[in-house]
Amino acid sequence: MMVSMNGVVTKYETDVCIVGGGPAGMMLGLLLARQGLDVIVLEKHPDFIRDFRGDTVHPSTLDVLDQLGLVGETEEVPHRDVADLRTTFADGTYRVADFSRLRTAHPYIRFMPQSDFLNVLAKAAQKLPGFHLLRSHEAIDLVPGGGAIQGVRARGPDGMVQVSAKLTVAADGRNSALRRCAGMRPREYGAPMDVLWFRLSRAAGSARGLDMHFGPGKVVLAIDRGDYWQIAYVIPKGGDERVRVAGIEVLRQSVVDLIPDLADNVAELASFDDVSTLTVRLDRLRRWSEPGLLFIGDAAHAMSPIGGVGINLAIQDAVCAARVLGSGRSATGWPSRRILAAVHRRRWFPTVGTQLLQRIAQRFLVLPMLDSTEPVKAPPPLRLLAFFPWLQVLPARVIGIGLRPERVARSRAPHRLSPRQLRT
Repeated sequence: MMVSMNGVVTKYETDVCIVGGGPAGMMLGLLLARQGLDVIVLEKHPDFIRDFRGDTVHPSTLDVLDQLGLVGETEEVPHRDVADLRTTFADGTYRVADFSRLRTAHPYIRFMPQSDFLNVLAKAAQKLPGFHLLRSHEAIDLVPGGGAIQGVRARGPDGMVQVSAKLTVAADGRNSALRRCAGMRPREYGAPMDVLWFRLSRAAGSARGLDMHFGPGKVVLAIDRGDYWQIAYVIPKGGDERVRVAGIEVLRQSVVDLIPDLADNVAELASFDDVSTLTVRLDRLRRWSEPGLLFIGDAAHAMSPIGGVGINLAIQDAVCAARVLGSGRSATGWPSRRILAAVHRRRWFPTVGTQLLQRIAQRFLVLPMLDSTEPVKAPPPLRLLAFFPWLQVLPARVIGIGLRPERVARSRAPHRLSPRQLRT
């Protein structure tokens, strides 16, 4: 990495500039630095601490961490390992997925703050000489030139920054600034719900992991974060204003109606200042690359929160991208259009397949629940899973492993893919 000053603009040169220090960006930065590339990751926040980020580390992600020798680090921070997912309806509690039936080294979902997960990746990456994490640097524009993207411009704590790179990777989330700068618009598939986020204290001895309840016109998820519950209150799309007009007391009572055990806690919800709104989106780009520019994770495909698979898909994108990019490093003009397009081709099936399953769940499970005014009973598919428990491995496989899990290259040397692998 070379640094020079030109007026008030700080200039950097690197092999790969990754915009966004989330799961996809940090994992890709770590993997590329392991291959000997010089990598700069731009993260617009000063740290990784954020409320209302996904906290699920899935079996396939734990397998990736195992391959990197990092799974032990995740065991040293507060976490909960959950071997199944259950949902409660008016007619009882049903197990949706049984991860213990998976043939994997980690047959469970690990609930841990995403900030801790990202710190594990950052700590490992910063031991590598080619990895550089620039915090409080917000990318604001792309640098074009010679028919390709040559890097990015960013706003840092000490002024403007320009990063010149052979490859720029947009890993800056569902509201990707680089996607807008590139003029790329995703195809929207819609979602019938939005989510209100807030927290309530959690008493010792309470249920662990994920507590999910379905009721007339609403769904409430309580995510175990140790000493507090992160509550996801699912409402019909665009229903945020209606909930706020009804008043905070109505929201408190709605939570208690579905989860009576929280009756002593809801008073902590003093006002709507304690409530944030997540606008749910489901979309994906038609293509994930331009010359010199690659999109991965939520920047390429925003996922519904159903199944909590967004982090899993983002990590798999990063692992795939690292292997494919490493395959052609010796070629002139790296990375070529063909190399970048190969990432999209390989990740197309798991992305489209997962989004299709989410769209089916939205239409036939979530939407009927949100439209209901009567107590909600478990739908027939869940009753079937209860009658044939061995079937619970199927949703566990889709949620926990994914439709196409990726493996990390075994060594620091560039991993070469065959022409056939580049095509598939």
